[in-house]
Amino acid sequence: MYPSEYLYTKEHEWIRVEGDSGVLGITQFAQHELGDVVFVELPEVGQKFESHDEIGTIESVKAVAELYTPVSGEILEINEALIDDPAVLNDDPHTDGWLLRIQVANKEDLQELMSAEQYTQYVDEASD
Repeated sequence: MYPSEYLYTKEHEWIRVEGDSGVLGITQFAQHELGDVVFVELPEVGQKFESHDEIGTIESVKAVAELYTPVSGEILEINEALIDDPAVLNDDPHTDGWLLRIQVANKEDLQELMSAEQYTQYVDEASD
């Protein structure tokens, strides 16, 4: 259910590392818990963050959730399509619903993250 090439956080974000940068998004579990997404607030390109910093919000019909970056770095790109149509997250949070691309400043940050198998177990235990 969760792509094996991604790494995951306990806050239900994922990152797909591509060289020195990473593409960040939310998991299917997070989307399901939020319900229909109606608004996404993302940081500006060029902004710099430390790992675990809040970088934006996702608003759904049920709640507002904060987004956190699992890695330190500079925002390289945001998914402009989500600004115009945040509902993309409802259908495809693991591919077309990506949020942003970030330069990974410290690869050691990645060691704190979970594999798909670990994340699946984490979600299953949280659901019990």
